[in-house]
Amino acid sequence: MKKTQPNNPLHGVTLEQVVTKLVDHYGWEGLAERININCFKSDPSIKSSLKFLRKTQWARDKVESLYVSTFDKPSPWGSAK
Repeated sequence: MKKTQPNNPLHGVTLEQVVTKLVDHYGWEGLAERININCFKSDPSIKSSLKFLRKTQWARDKVESLYVSTFDKPSPWGSAK
């Protein structure tokens, strides 16, 4: 039996894919403006960012939140309130 998570927009997406897609979309400078962490400002690279984000949960939460708000498609039925 397959376990799916239809309400989890990050299901099946690796942290490397998240960072890479954000860098492609915003660039390192744009990413550093949105999330104020040194791994995006000082000599940034995917490898160093992944190393930091894997150790630092609050930073990873911010990166994942930005990814979801940037790339998650809104529901065609609007928001349920």
